[in-house]
Amino acid sequence: MRQIVLDTETTGLEPELNHRVIEIGCVELVNRRATGRTF
Repeated sequence: MRQIVLDTETTGLEPELNHRVIEIGCVELVNRRATGRTF
């Protein structure tokens, strides 16, 4: 099974306080093993 794992880094969880997403990363897994492909 192919899966894409998504990770986000933020400055906080409240947009009304101007918290922002600052980084997004993804890793591909096939049969629960990392393929080495990152995004």
